[in-house]
Amino acid sequence: MARRSGVRAKDLSPDRRLRVALERVQVATAEERIDALARLVRCIRPAKPDRLPEAEERLEALIKLLRENTPLRDGMRDCLLGLLSDKQPLRLFTDSGVLAHEGFFGGLQRRVAQKILPEEHHTESLRGVLNLLFPLASDYRWVCGLSEDLWIRLLDALDLPAARFDGGPMQHKIVEALQVLSYRIAAMGLETELVRNHPDIERYESPFLRQNVELRDFIESRQAAPDAPEQPVLDDKHLLVLLDQCSEILARVRKQASRGGASVTLTHLLVRLRQSSRRLKTLLRLLEDRPAHELNVDRVRLFQELVSAENQRLSLSRFWSQNLELLSASIVGNASRTGEHYITATRSEYFGMLRSALGAGFIVAFMALLKINLGGEAHAPLVEAVLYSLNYGLGFVLIYLLHFTIATKQPAMTASHIAASLQKREQGHRLDGLVELLVRVARSQFIAIVGNVVMAFAIPVLIAMLMVRYGGAAPLDAAHAQALLDDQNPLISLAWFHAAIAGVFLFLSGLISGYFDNKAAYDRIPQRLRQLYGLRRLLGERGANRLADYVGNNLGGLAGNFFFGCMLGSMGAIGLILGLPLDIRHITFSTAYLGYGFVALDWALQPRTYAILAIGVAGIGVINLAVSFGLALAVAMRAQQVRFGEGGELLKRLLHWFLRRPQDFFWPPADREETKAVATEP
Repeated sequence: MARRSGVRAKDLSPDRRLRVALERVQVATAEERIDALARLVRCIRPAKPDRLPEAEERLEALIKLLRENTPLRDGMRDCLLGLLSDKQPLRLFTDSGVLAHEGFFGGLQRRVAQKILPEEHHTESLRGVLNLLFPLASDYRWVCGLSEDLWIRLLDALDLPAARFDGGPMQHKIVEALQVLSYRIAAMGLETELVRNHPDIERYESPFLRQNVELRDFIESRQAAPDAPEQPVLDDKHLLVLLDQCSEILARVRKQASRGGASVTLTHLLVRLRQSSRRLKTLLRLLEDRPAHELNVDRVRLFQELVSAENQRLSLSRFWSQNLELLSASIVGNASRTGEHYITATRSEYFGMLRSALGAGFIVAFMALLKINLGGEAHAPLVEAVLYSLNYGLGFVLIYLLHFTIATKQPAMTASHIAASLQKREQGHRLDGLVELLVRVARSQFIAIVGNVVMAFAIPVLIAMLMVRYGGAAPLDAAHAQALLDDQNPLISLAWFHAAIAGVFLFLSGLISGYFDNKAAYDRIPQRLRQLYGLRRLLGERGANRLADYVGNNLGGLAGNFFFGCMLGSMGAIGLILGLPLDIRHITFSTAYLGYGFVALDWALQPRTYAILAIGVAGIGVINLAVSFGLALAVAMRAQQVRFGEGGELLKRLLHWFLRRPQDFFWPPADREETKAVATEP
């Protein structure tokens, strides 16, 4: 071979290296099988995981070699089947790709520890072998990136039926995995969280338990078939029906949770049940008596799924992403329902939004004045954080109680509603109605900003002028006013960076609102309030019911607004303590500061300065909205499990609408049906 001829393997052509690796596989002993196959995988692996044509070319060459050279084909097939027969696949089939039953911090600690000191690969298990054959964390990208058809052709070329692969030890191992998965599904189906959301599981015969009984009957029937050929073999059709019933219950629980709230534990349980049920169905298909090519389709899909799961098993980013998805799935459903209230459809709703935004701008003007007065005195950082947080938090709560609207609060809520609307539409029809929804969102956002900004500028100017006229002085001196204006100037400050921080807080406030709305529904807080004897005695039966209803409907809004104020008020103090340039910029408050600053400086500014400040505040608003909307939409789509790949067509339709009827983005049309037709025109 290459070593005997004195030529190094890396100096050979790719095709020659592939042939040499196959020859080593052909002659490998039982102890050499893993090393020989690992070398073959290295010959197929591309230099970079994204170079799929490179891997495709090498796999095509391997398929050609196997078809043309019978001894090489038989050698590789025997090597693979020897591994599958000798190694234990139980944990690979039952655990890989199924969400682990562990907490966030326990899972994080385990992954960090194994990143530092990786665990030993047990070569007696098929899971350890798979990790040795595909050891790179990026291997799944090219393994799953290659088409299923290519891998299926590879298995077809190996001619597995010729070695009687479908019988004997492998079937026995699959049966063991089926039993483990079935017992797990039965146990999870009795969990308190699931029963609480679907009490019929206890009232009637549970399909989660019945599927386990049916599986045992199915296995016993298969095992008895060789000894009693006259007895009909029980098929898996009834078992699949029971598994479908389990899936229907999970769908009903998920729907109920979207209305009545969900915990992270329940969400975690639903995901584990869905994944376990899907894996059980996959293994059942592998036991079916079907043509080899059809079985190879399922084998390839399972292979790609297992490689992907094992490569990403210790990935911190994937772990964080999974937990974020679980957390967001349990809270964004409430945010999506709230978001619907921030989208106007008719002219009356449009002008109602304007009045609501004007009211919020009016209150913000006084919040900004109080902030200026608090900033005029020296305070310790912690005291400053508390005072500013109370100013912002209680002010936002007042705005919420009066049913006024802060424009920048809209994106975090409307994003969840958009994601929910995408989920409800069938694949291929998701643009139907979505364009009109986005136009309505843009129009609602525009009028809310206009209402906030107009009042937040006009009221401070009026207050400052009245104070100058009747009090003899503006609410702040010239130096303070100049510093306040400089903070809004993007050329000499970090105004836009601070606007991005505020955008993150706007996004977080939306999550907090969803969390507390979900908590109120899931923990039955209104019902628990109604049964408090002291509360009923104090407020009476009717008053206690009204309070309970109010808390149930508004706990999320109150908590989200208050905590949003706390985040805004404390960021400056945190930056000061840490010695970092951290602060926030919010378009409504920045506009109010311009009003107070202009009057304090007696409007003695250059036209260029006015223009820069106007651009700066406009940029603050755009960044506030873009950051909060982008983050909220990403989380909401992940939580709703929406994968949207029609962005180009969506932008094309929006541009078409804007060119035909730009006024619809700013002013509600008299006839909505007319504008709806615009979006559907080619």
